[in-house]
Amino acid sequence: MLDLLDGLIEAFSLIIALDPDLIQIVFLSLRVSLTAIIVSTLLAVPLGTLLGLKPEKKTRLFNKIIFTFMGMPPVVGGLIIYLLLSRMGPFGVLGLLYSPSAMIIAQVFLATPIITGLTMVGIRAKGSAVEETARSLGAGSYLAAWTVVREARFAILGAVITGFGRVIAEVGAVMLVGGNIAGRTRVMTTAIVLETRKGNFELAIGLGVILLLLSFIINSVLYNIQKGGKSN
Repeated sequence: MLDLLDGLIEAFSLIIALDPDLIQIVFLSLRVSLTAIIVSTLLAVPLGTLLGLKPEKKTRLFNKIIFTFMGMPPVVGGLIIYLLLSRMGPFGVLGLLYSPSAMIIAQVFLATPIITGLTMVGIRAKGSAVEETARSLGAGSYLAAWTVVREARFAILGAVITGFGRVIAEVGAVMLVGGNIAGRTRVMTTAIVLETRKGNFELAIGLGVILLLLSFIINSVLYNIQKGGKSN
């Protein structure tokens, strides 16, 4: 209990003092995770929409693959990206390993199946009835699909929120491909692991509190957008 109290005090003291190392870690965490979720959304929403608009029997194999990747252990995803980006891998020439770019790629790899799968489910729940109604009113294929997306937009936003929760809390994958290098690839989750191993529990708890606060703020904003839209 005392460790937790000390951690809370440490967290607020670091925030108030605007500790440079802390600010660097927090901003890198946000830059990596927000970039990853934007890229994942741009990739996953169109794919999930395409799959959701098609009959389930025609996409059964793709569905199984997506659902498998949705439950993939993060460290396995990190290992795959590590092997692809390592010096002996097919993309090793790009020199991306142990960089923020590698961390973004790993997080995109983890978040995309989640957003795709949940978008597909949301589209499929709304799809047939809304699409038939739109077509009966004279809408073409693209307009009918856009109408379905608009009707399922809250489910899609929920998918994005879930994907963001996955990447902001990620440890194993980003540590594998990022290396947890101070001032370069150290984010809040990997810093918590490092400080815990060093026995610096107050700082680890402080970083954990800050991570929770940031997650709460960002998810609250997204949730309020979703809830506000539903009420209109």
